[in-house]
Amino acid sequence: MLVCLLLLAGGALAQSIMAGGQISEIRVEGTQRIEPETVRSYLRLNPGDPFDPIKIDQSLKSIFATGLFADVTLRRESDALIVTVVENPIINRVAFEGNDRIESETLEAETDLRARVVFTRTKVQNDVQRILELYRRSGRFAATVDPKVIELPQNRVDLVFEINEGPVTGIRSINFVGNRAFSDGTLREEISTSESSFWKILSTTDSYDPDRLTFDRELLRRFYLSEGYADFRVVSVVAELTTDRQGFIVTFTVEEGERYRFGTIDIQTTLRNLDPATLREQLTTEEGDWYDASEVETSIENLTEAVGNIGFAFVDIRPRAERDRDLLVIDIVYDIQEGPKVFVERIDIQGNIRTLDKVIRREFRLVEGDAFNSAKLRRSRQRIQNLGFFASVNVDNQPGSAADRTVVTVEVEEQSTGDLTFGAGFSSNAGPLGSVTLRERNLLGRGQDLRVGGTLSGERTQLDLSFTEPYFLDRNLAAGFDAFRITQEQDESSFDESRFGGGLRIGYNYNEHWRHVWRYVIAQREISDVDNSASLVIRDEEGDRTESSIAQELAYDTRDSRFDPREGVLGSISTQFAGLGGNVRFLKTTLSGAYYYPVSEDVTFSLLGDVGNITGIGEDTRASDRFFLGGTSFRGFEFAGLGPRDRNTDDALGGKNFFTATAELSFPLGLPEDLQVRGRAFGIIGSVWDLDNDTAAVVDDEASPRVSVGTGITWISPFGPVLIDLALPVVKEDFDNREIISFNFGTRF
Repeated sequence: MLVCLLLLAGGALAQSIMAGGQISEIRVEGTQRIEPETVRSYLRLNPGDPFDPIKIDQSLKSIFATGLFADVTLRRESDALIVTVVENPIINRVAFEGNDRIESETLEAETDLRARVVFTRTKVQNDVQRILELYRRSGRFAATVDPKVIELPQNRVDLVFEINEGPVTGIRSINFVGNRAFSDGTLREEISTSESSFWKILSTTDSYDPDRLTFDRELLRRFYLSEGYADFRVVSVVAELTTDRQGFIVTFTVEEGERYRFGTIDIQTTLRNLDPATLREQLTTEEGDWYDASEVETSIENLTEAVGNIGFAFVDIRPRAERDRDLLVIDIVYDIQEGPKVFVERIDIQGNIRTLDKVIRREFRLVEGDAFNSAKLRRSRQRIQNLGFFASVNVDNQPGSAADRTVVTVEVEEQSTGDLTFGAGFSSNAGPLGSVTLRERNLLGRGQDLRVGGTLSGERTQLDLSFTEPYFLDRNLAAGFDAFRITQEQDESSFDESRFGGGLRIGYNYNEHWRHVWRYVIAQREISDVDNSASLVIRDEEGDRTESSIAQELAYDTRDSRFDPREGVLGSISTQFAGLGGNVRFLKTTLSGAYYYPVSEDVTFSLLGDVGNITGIGEDTRASDRFFLGGTSFRGFEFAGLGPRDRNTDDALGGKNFFTATAELSFPLGLPEDLQVRGRAFGIIGSVWDLDNDTAAVVDDEASPRVSVGTGITWISPFGPVLIDLALPVVKEDFDNREIISFNFGTRF
């Protein structure tokens, strides 16, 4: 109490000293760089004004608020007001030390302090927090920043931020509370965040990211809704930093609720001339199945497309769900009503700096004047994304100039489309190999593809140039040309082959699944370096020949992925006719098929088959044109390890006919999913046989089927795919050459 009384008394005394009389002059002391008049401009008093304690206090605060001064005092000497200031130093230089992961330019862009700016401790602390936040966004919560001030003459300072970046703050563990139907391990596989492990050296999913955790909430919700848990919700997500600040413990608290099945499923509509019974086949939801929200969305998309195809462009399909909590069923009624009649007024494209508008517009399934269709809009977005030219594609629609008009807006963010890749690898067939490729997938912003590449391996050298115009003459025609030079050492047949030439091609899509391609190739071919001990069949083919051929391929593809298919069908038939000039004449036909069936979410069963025939036209076929099996085409046998073979020289001669059929089961090995290691079990049956009748050698040739069984693993490693197969031929001929273990490794960087 006594202290408070003294402070109050001191304040009253100071005010009494300042009060009374008029200010005769104002003197400013302590300025170095700043003009005294600048200081006076911030005062609320002028000479001739009375000494007013309130205005003096306001003046003191006003000068401090400028941030130019470290200390300010105001005192009275007789009738003079003395303003004494201590100027803040000026920053001479700002430097960052210890920052390896984040460039100094990035840090400079995030901080306010820089050269020739007034130094204040408040600004320094603000910049320290900005730098720490930048490191936290990159997953380094253990980072520390220590600002150092180096005093210089003339009231200048150097400011150095000493940074200890620390390790990436990973996810030490991910836990779930409230889950009964699914284990913690199962739920960890459904979210994008993963626990830190030594093998995730090139992964970023094991670092803490609040935005990723928000996305994980949605992933969990989708997963449970697809499994029938319609009442599921994520109660909370808590991320706790460990005491050593080097890891987070993430805990998801969930409420699963009960599991529901589909009850009655019906389609209703008031549209005339639309029979709901004809639309039943479009539904992917069936009564008695576990409830799956994603299947409801798929059914709506199918119905929208089907109704649109029969002339109803403006429909609004809404699912009405009635939940029976006693029977644990959800009845679904797909209500099809007439939607608002809206037409596309305009399509606006934004963000494409290099890519021409027409490259984007030609991927649209809608054009100006069409009836608006949300399913076609989604398909258009997917087609634009599939171009691979853009880092992001956002497609939206806004109200147009009238109630029945809408404006479609496309906003894209371009990304690099040029690639310079170097490859290295090893194959049990070709030995060590290397490659270099220069490619531009969006040449001059026109969507054209230009590729120049070269490959060098122990047995093969290849140089090639290709160009593709995806919309030739602004039509649905992909046209292009190829030029190549290939040298191949056929050690299994005791000769070398070189091909030099080029070709033209054109392809077009009938619809989303059917594609047809035509090719014309002209090439100069040479068989050389034939061993003296080679088969007479091979020696008779030595020399130069010219091939002029035309080929076509018709393909049907419904696979869910071209690179790792888990479901769908692929079928193709190709024919090649050589004889349009030149001195090589044959007809070659190949039929291929593949069927992929998901046994479960992680297990895929596939059936693959190929069959082919080559027939000489007015002449015998040549070894370089015939079919060879073995290696990757028939595991368990060396490349060209089965089929017709010279009995005396053991040279592989190839066959005019062949077939293979493969049954394969692909499955996880129980290892963490992030390792991307899968196992395979397979069985193969096939054969290659038949030469022309007038062969000049004693040939072993049997059309009997060969059979091999085996297992293998596929590892999509951080350095490239690794494939290892162990196959055992269980049915073979004595003259066939086996290969029990085969492996392939390759990478691009």
